[in-house]
Amino acid sequence: MSSHEPKIYLLPNLMTAGNLFCGFAAVLKIIEASLLSAAGEPVVMRYHVAIAFILGACFFDLLDGRLARLGGHESPFGREFDSLADMVSFGLAPALLVYQIVLQDFHRTGWIIAFVYLLCGALRLARFNCLAEIQKTKGGDQECSLEFSGFPIPAAAGLIASLTLLMLSFDEGQRTLGRWKFALPPVLFFLSFMMFSRVRYPSFKGLNWGSQRSIPRFLITILVLVFAAMNYEWMPAVLFVMFLIYGFVRPFLSKPLRDEIEEEAME
Repeated sequence: MSSHEPKIYLLPNLMTAGNLFCGFAAVLKIIEASLLSAAGEPVVMRYHVAIAFILGACFFDLLDGRLARLGGHESPFGREFDSLADMVSFGLAPALLVYQIVLQDFHRTGWIIAFVYLLCGALRLARFNCLAEIQKTKGGDQECSLEFSGFPIPAAAGLIASLTLLMLSFDEGQRTLGRWKFALPPVLFFLSFMMFSRVRYPSFKGLNWGSQRSIPRFLITILVLVFAAMNYEWMPAVLFVMFLIYGFVRPFLSKPLRDEIEEEAME
């Protein structure tokens, strides 16, 4: 291999490829929903599948960085590949989902709202990569290392997808979403601002495969995961909303309390 060829580490980039696949599959399901809707067919199941793929992309995105850091295999190629995958899974797919559900009713205004979200997501990722390059050249801490500046785009996509899932559960058995769908455009617009804001969020980079916990805390973690899986219609939305709100509350907490909360969240 040429010395000028970028290094491609297998496992982390496989996770990123899984992220990209989920985003691509979500887009396909949303397009299918659009075609079925035009034909007067029920589309709710397609939305369910698209949401599952977006949340699946969040899971793969959670894994790729941790695998890279675990093996010391973080690389410029992996960072750029991850950003491109994020644009599809967490930028295009959520914007298209909300556009298909509700924004198309507003014509050009709907286009603008969806595009603003996509644009802010791209700017958020570009800023993150620039800061990573500054860290590399100056040896500084990227966004204070354990913090994100602005709401992370995977969390924004997860919030949109989980709220849509919650709204689908409100109108279970119906062919389309009810009036709840009109809450999605302001949420999308607000998250567009939040992604490029200066509100700081913990990155949870301290949580990795080497993290150790006591048996009681391990059991509590398992119970929480089981409870979330059993209540998948609303529990993901609650978790993402709590994370969003935490960024606003965090500066008012004492450092010991903040450290304790974030340590507990990582457990």
